[in-house]
Amino acid sequence: MKPYYSKEVIKRFTNPKNFGEIKNADGIGRVGNPRCGDIMKLYIKVEKKGSKEIIEDIKFYTLGCAAAIATSDMICDLVKGKTLKDALKVGYKDVVGRLGYLPEIKIHCSYLAQQGLRAALENYHGKKAKKK
Repeated sequence: MKPYYSKEVIKRFTNPKNFGEIKNADGIGRVGNPRCGDIMKLYIKVEKKGSKEIIEDIKFYTLGCAAAIATSDMICDLVKGKTLKDALKVGYKDVVGRLGYLPEIKIHCSYLAQQGLRAALENYHGKKAKKK
Protein backbone atom coordinates (compact mmCIF):
# COMPACT_ATOMS: atom_id res chain seq x y z
CA MET A 1 0.00 0.00 0.00
CA LYS A 2 1.30 3.47 -0.95
CA PRO A 3 1.73 6.09 1.77
CA TYR A 4 -0.87 8.85 1.63
CA TYR A 5 1.64 11.36 0.21
CA SER A 6 4.72 10.76 -1.95
CA LYS A 7 8.19 11.58 -0.60
CA GLU A 8 8.29 14.58 -2.96
CA VAL A 9 5.03 16.00 -1.55
CA ILE A 10 6.31 15.63 2.00
CA LYS A 11 9.67 17.22 1.08
CA ARG A 12 7.99 20.23 -0.56
CA PHE A 13 5.48 20.63 2.26
CA THR A 14 8.12 20.57 5.00
CA ASN A 15 10.76 22.58 3.12
CA PRO A 16 9.26 24.59 0.24
CA LYS A 17 11.87 26.35 -1.92
CA ASN A 18 9.62 29.05 -3.36
CA PHE A 19 7.64 30.19 -0.33
CA GLY A 20 7.39 33.93 0.16
CA GLU A 21 6.34 37.18 -1.44
CA ILE A 22 7.85 39.20 -4.24
CA LYS A 23 7.75 42.90 -3.44
CA ASN A 24 6.51 44.91 -6.42
CA ALA A 25 5.50 41.73 -8.25
CA ASP A 26 4.61 42.15 -11.90
CA GLY A 27 1.61 39.86 -11.45
CA ILE A 28 -0.26 38.38 -8.50
CA GLY A 29 -2.69 35.50 -8.74
CA ARG A 30 -5.15 34.96 -5.91
CA VAL A 31 -7.27 31.82 -5.89
CA GLY A 32 -9.08 29.75 -3.33
CA ASN A 33 -11.26 26.73 -2.90
CA PRO A 34 -14.16 27.45 -0.54
CA ARG A 35 -14.93 23.74 -0.23
CA CYS A 36 -11.61 22.84 1.37
CA GLY A 37 -10.42 26.26 2.57
CA ASP A 38 -7.13 26.41 0.62
CA ILE A 39 -6.02 29.93 -0.31
CA MET A 40 -3.11 30.54 -2.71
CA LYS A 41 -1.27 33.64 -3.85
CA LEU A 42 1.34 33.38 -6.59
CA TYR A 43 3.70 36.28 -7.31
CA ILE A 44 5.59 36.60 -10.58
CA LYS A 45 8.45 38.79 -11.71
CA VAL A 46 8.73 39.02 -15.50
CA GLU A 47 11.83 40.02 -17.43
CA LYS A 48 11.87 40.96 -21.09
CA LYS A 49 14.66 39.24 -23.01
CA GLY A 50 14.58 40.35 -26.60
CA SER A 51 11.05 39.77 -27.82
CA LYS A 52 10.31 37.19 -25.12
CA GLU A 53 8.88 37.68 -21.66
CA ILE A 54 10.38 35.27 -19.14
CA ILE A 55 9.26 34.40 -15.61
CA GLU A 56 12.40 35.51 -13.82
CA ASP A 57 11.07 34.70 -10.36
CA ILE A 58 7.94 33.20 -8.85
CA LYS A 59 6.95 32.77 -5.22
CA PHE A 60 3.85 31.60 -3.42
CA TYR A 61 2.04 32.14 -0.16
CA THR A 62 -0.45 29.36 0.51
CA LEU A 63 -2.67 28.65 3.47
CA GLY A 64 -3.80 25.07 3.23
CA CYS A 65 -2.98 21.42 3.50
CA ALA A 66 0.27 19.64 2.62
CA ALA A 67 -0.91 19.01 -0.94
CA ALA A 68 -1.80 22.69 -1.46
CA ILE A 69 1.63 23.83 -0.30
CA ALA A 70 3.49 21.14 -2.27
CA THR A 71 1.60 21.86 -5.51
CA SER A 72 2.20 25.60 -5.12
CA ASP A 73 5.92 24.99 -4.67
CA MET A 74 6.09 22.57 -7.60
CA ILE A 75 4.33 24.84 -10.10
CA CYS A 76 6.86 27.55 -9.23
CA ASP A 77 9.73 25.23 -10.13
CA LEU A 78 8.01 24.10 -13.32
CA VAL A 79 7.57 27.61 -14.75
CA LYS A 80 10.58 29.54 -13.42
CA GLY A 81 12.71 30.57 -16.42
CA LYS A 82 9.99 29.79 -18.96
CA THR A 83 8.37 32.22 -21.37
CA LEU A 84 4.86 33.29 -20.45
CA LYS A 85 3.54 31.29 -23.40
CA ASP A 86 5.32 28.11 -22.27
CA ALA A 87 4.27 28.66 -18.64
CA LEU A 88 0.62 28.59 -19.74
CA LYS A 89 1.18 25.09 -21.11
CA VAL A 90 2.05 23.75 -17.66
CA GLY A 91 -1.02 22.02 -16.31
CA TYR A 92 -2.18 20.36 -13.16
CA LYS A 93 -1.24 16.92 -14.52
CA ASP A 94 2.36 18.11 -14.93
CA VAL A 95 2.36 19.17 -11.28
CA VAL A 96 0.97 15.83 -10.09
CA GLY A 97 3.41 13.92 -12.29
CA ARG A 98 6.43 15.72 -10.87
CA LEU A 99 5.19 15.20 -7.32
CA GLY A 100 4.97 11.45 -7.91
CA TYR A 101 1.30 11.20 -7.08
CA LEU A 102 -1.42 12.79 -5.02
CA PRO A 103 -4.38 11.07 -3.41
CA GLU A 104 -7.47 11.42 -5.62
CA ILE A 105 -9.13 13.64 -3.03
CA LYS A 106 -6.16 16.08 -3.25
CA ILE A 107 -5.90 16.44 -7.06
CA HIS A 108 -7.93 19.67 -6.79
CA CYS A 109 -4.88 21.27 -5.12
CA SER A 110 -2.83 20.84 -8.29
CA TYR A 111 -5.66 22.37 -10.32
CA LEU A 112 -5.77 25.30 -7.87
CA ALA A 113 -2.02 25.86 -8.37
CA GLN A 114 -2.57 25.93 -12.14
CA GLN A 115 -5.40 28.45 -11.67
CA GLY A 116 -3.17 30.58 -9.44
CA LEU A 117 -0.48 30.73 -12.10
CA ARG A 118 -3.01 31.69 -14.76
CA ALA A 119 -4.47 34.37 -12.49
CA ALA A 120 -0.97 35.83 -11.96
CA LEU A 121 -0.36 35.89 -15.71
CA GLU A 122 -3.76 37.53 -16.33
CA ASN A 123 -2.99 40.11 -13.65
CA TYR A 124 0.37 40.81 -15.31
CA HIS A 125 -1.23 41.26 -18.75
CA GLY A 126 -3.92 43.50 -17.23
CA LYS A 127 -1.33 45.76 -15.59
CA LYS A 128 0.66 45.90 -18.84
CA ALA A 129 -2.44 46.87 -20.83
CA LYS A 130 -3.23 49.73 -18.41
CA LYS A 131 0.27 51.18 -18.92
CA LYS A 132 -0.28 51.53 -22.67
